Amino acid sequence: MPRIRPEFTKSTYFVDEPGNWHLKAGAPKELQAELKNYLNSLEDLDEPGTINGVQIDYPYDH
Repeated sequence: MPRIRPEFTKSTYFVDEPGNWHLKAGAPKELQAELKNYLNSLEDLDEPGTINGVQIDYPYDH
């Protein structure tokens, strides 16, 4: 399933450094909130036993 590119990534304020997404100084408050909300939503996907938020049972059944 293709992922939708968040709107903030299309902004001239957005800096796409691997592992260090951030906004340049002077970015609008709305853009800052959008990036913060997006990054916070990714934290939910980092739970042990998940791949892109999908729970993987362990031990793996074959």
